[in-house]
This record gives sequence, structure tokens and C-alpha cells, in this order.
Amino acid sequence: MTIKEVAKLSGVSITTVSLILNGNTEKFSPKTVQKVLAAKEELGYQPDYFARQM
Repeated sequence: MTIKEVAKLSGVSITTVSLILNGNTEKFSPKTVQKVLAAKEELGYQPDYFARQM
């Protein structure tokens, strides 16, 4: 699964998903954060180790 798929399922931008998954939740409503986290769980999203090293 990719961050793009999480964004599509949760109905938000890729940037929003990235920020939330990296812990920057203060800019977003609790509802948006919950939608992103629920989509992440539903899809079984796991960050790519090598992509994070860039």
C-alpha cells in the first residue's frame, strides 16, 4: 500500500496524510486525523524503510 492510496481512501491530500502519519496532527481536525488513521489501518499501510531514509 502507498500513501497515495491512504489519501484516496480517506479523501484528503497526500500531503495531509504525510503530515498526520509523521505526527503533525495539530493543524487538522480530530475527524480528519481519525479518517487518515482508519484508512491506514484498513489498508495495512506500512512506511517503506528505504523511502524514509531519503
